[in-house]
Amino acid sequence: MGKTEIRIAEASDRKVCIKRLLSEYDMDIFSGASVCLKANYNSADPFPASTHPDSVQVIVESILSEGPESLVLAERSGMGITREVLEERGIISLAKTTGFSLSILDEMDRDGWQEIRSPGLHWSRGFFLAKAATEADRVVQTCCLKTHRFGGHFTMSLKNSVGLVAKRVPGINHDFMDDLHRSPDQRKMIAEINKFYRTDLILMDATEGFSSGGPDRGRVVRPGVIISGTDRIAIDATGIALLRHTGSTREVTEGRIFDLEQISRAAETGVGIGSANEIRLVPLDRQSETVAAGIQERLDAG
Repeated sequence: MGKTEIRIAEASDRKVCIKRLLSEYDMDIFSGASVCLKANYNSADPFPASTHPDSVQVIVESILSEGPESLVLAERSGMGITREVLEERGIISLAKTTGFSLSILDEMDRDGWQEIRSPGLHWSRGFFLAKAATEADRVVQTCCLKTHRFGGHFTMSLKNSVGLVAKRVPGINHDFMDDLHRSPDQRKMIAEINKFYRTDLILMDATEGFSSGGPDRGRVVRPGVIISGTDRIAIDATGIALLRHTGSTREVTEGRIFDLEQISRAAETGVGIGSANEIRLVPLDRQSETVAAGIQERLDAG
């Protein structure tokens, strides 16, 4: 059976760590490509509630050095006005100085959205996904390690995709986020978003994280690593195992990892791997070997 590799690196220096992780991948895939970057700017709260600006800087500089056709950071904040959130976190200024563009999704007109309707979805009216992601040649995601107290249970790479979905679409009198947050199938709906766009690389900043609370505030843990891979399910399963190792909420720690609704529904719809046995952890240094051992223990336990 094939394995998907999840790399783990010590991150006392975030920029150095991300550069090291990126060096493990074929960055040539971004040459001449249209690239979408999805970070985590659900709110203006600082890391670990949102992506650290240093992470964005290193990622975009590394991609731009490959000569992409375009590079756009796409975002919709759920707990704030997106433009104000990006301004406060320094991303608008960084875009101007570094040379990538921004797609501020709550300012997008109807043409910027792709309507998603498909049999079997738990979205009763479907949903609208940003064309910045669906039409890109390559998609990079950088997420945080967090629990989620508003029904998601955890928010890592799968739930980070909610920030690519419209709350409202011009000309349509409907609140799609109301559908999501009121539904008993919220976690399945989160997973289903991921079926309709690709990812080529994911980095999860687990230098710090929330082991309870979240997404904007919570109990802070400090694993001190950054985790990378290409499979969203593998990234999230690794993150859940890490939270189990540090101690987390009942919703995160109880039951088999691949029975948790976000994970099981994502696997069912073909987003990525279907079992913990398909994950191969690749620690890149001594400290991450220790962290990886704790993660592996939880993955082996189911």
